[in-house]
Amino acid sequence: MARWSSNETTYNTEAVADTTNMTDTKYHGFQGGTSTQRINVLEVGVAGQATASAAQIELFARDSTVGATLSVGRFAALDAATAALGTNPVTFNTATTKPQRSATLSLLNLSFNAFGGLWRWVAAPGEEIGMLGSTASLGEVSLSGFTGSATGLQGSHFIVEPF
Repeated sequence: MARWSSNETTYNTEAVADTTNMTDTKYHGFQGGTSTQRINVLEVGVAGQATASAAQIELFARDSTVGATLSVGRFAALDAATAALGTNPVTFNTATTKPQRSATLSLLNLSFNAFGGLWRWVAAPGEEIGMLGSTASLGEVSLSGFTGSATGLQGSHFIVEPF
């Protein structure tokens, strides 16, 4: 299957408690394009862009409340010969209905220092994170700051494989 990149070039994080509305432009969200679309997350990366030390407590998690009326972000095929998808998944950081991170479905803790720090998680074969559909709680994931996280600039990407 074809691999695609979802990325947010620069955003300023904030600390958000589980099951609390996220603030526009302060997270990286990703949602399936249809109610039956399957997606495997193969990689999650985050890079610090802060100009001073800023400890980030970043969680990659499923969302218990999914975003609605989403802004469309950067989503591109990694191979130039990839055929277009019937319906693209949506990468976003702005929504009218705000996403909320699940209190029980956190998948990865990507804590790091946003002052030049890097974090890259790559799934081993057969260990990919699966998504299904476009509804809570299996059809949307997000990367966002958790309670206690400092504010700091960062950029992030997800490498995904839609089916």
